[in-house]
Amino acid sequence: MRILGIDPGLRTLGWGVIDSEGSRLRHVSNGLCKSDGDDLGERLLSIHNQVVEVIAEFAPDQAAIEQTFVNKDGAGTLKLGQARGVALLTLAQAGLPVGEYAPNRVKKTVVGVGHAEKEQVLHMVKLQLPGCEPKGADAADALAIAICHAYYGGAPSLRMKEVRA
Repeated sequence: MRILGIDPGLRTLGWGVIDSEGSRLRHVSNGLCKSDGDDLGERLLSIHNQVVEVIAEFAPDQAAIEQTFVNKDGAGTLKLGQARGVALLTLAQAGLPVGEYAPNRVKKTVVGVGHAEKEQVLHMVKLQLPGCEPKGADAADALAIAICHAYYGGAPSLRMKEVRA
């Protein structure tokens, strides 16, 4: 099964593709989608077009995306939610089943600690996917999301949605 993991962001959306065969994981590719344009609509369209290209090139069977967490910056959270919505729409248009995971669940799965630092996530992604060189922290996070999906939502035609506490 091929899994596309997405770490949503308005300026930079990270993506990572892995193959999962039983408990064996293999890195396929990863990268960053940088939004172009001056206004919000143009930036969201840019993200959509780039995710479409990733899907077309790597033909994933399933996808996984990080849930939005609410922080102190309400405007920033809203913009992140809009980028996440565009990513979800793009995945739905491609007919991909999507698993959604809280950031702490992803970190706990990959690192063993729910409040792990980005450097710890990067290190553990490299250990679990030998030969993988993430193109940035957002790409490493996307690979971690894909790994989490391989463990929790990898059954064919399963839609995994984690209930927020």
